[in-house]
Amino acid sequence: MKNIKYIIFIVLILSIKAFAFDLFDIIDPEGKSEKLQRAKNILKGAGDIISSGSELDYKTEFQMGESLALEGFKRYGMPVKSDKIQNYVNILGNALSRNSTRPGIDYYFVVVDSDLYNAFSCPGGIIFISSALIKIMNNESELAGVLAHEIAHVSCKHALQSLKRSKLIEGVGTIATANSNEEKRQKYMNRIGNLQKILFDKGLDKNMEYEADLNAIKTLYKTGYDPEGLVNVLNKLQNKQNSNNKPGSWFSTHPPLKYRINRCYDEIIKYPDRSEMAKNKSRFIKYKKLL
Repeated sequence: MKNIKYIIFIVLILSIKAFAFDLFDIIDPEGKSEKLQRAKNILKGAGDIISSGSELDYKTEFQMGESLALEGFKRYGMPVKSDKIQNYVNILGNALSRNSTRPGIDYYFVVVDSDLYNAFSCPGGIIFISSALIKIMNNESELAGVLAHEIAHVSCKHALQSLKRSKLIEGVGTIATANSNEEKRQKYMNRIGNLQKILFDKGLDKNMEYEADLNAIKTLYKTGYDPEGLVNVLNKLQNKQNSNNKPGSWFSTHPPLKYRINRCYDEIIKYPDRSEMAKNKSRFIKYKKLL
């Protein structure tokens, strides 16, 4: 899948930055690939936010997400080296995204090799899930539940809302990646730094997490999955909470699980036929064995 190859390529050049620009010249000597040139500019730190007083546009949102994704790889590790499981998670994630409240953008899903139980989303639609979290799951509806939750964060623009509440991106409309001066580059990097703290350290507001849960349950049901899959994962995480409260884990970046679980149960009772919906255990187990 070309999207996976693109993201993995960015990770590879990040890990050998001294050779990054030579690689760009070899792969795209005439500079015709917009995505590769954008990635090159991100590595140069050439982000330039232009204040226009308008709403943050999607191109800007996605570029901020790309910058955060690079930080995510540094913190959580490289992608799992299995095209099969990466494609599987992307197919599942994109099926869910079509039934989300924001189906009109591209979503990219990456399984990272990490022993932390966590998943997170970057603005614009880049979504990470750790191999450790997948390993404690029992079926596809549980994986779908976590992906639907992260899709909901993107759909609701929760990370960007957090920045706006802090008045850190007031008046930002568009972003460019060339010929910016040092002051504008620094402003951009400061905003990325603030988003890093929100996504990777502090976590989102608890009401945003509740909203993502409720949206995920609706998305699961519309896609044909048992919405209890999400609750099952939350219960598994609650059982592991006391022994796995590491920095960067689900427990350090999400609100108390007890309250989330109770709210989810209040929601899923609205779907009395949920037990008839798909769980797909055998297919999930086949791919889980690749981890």
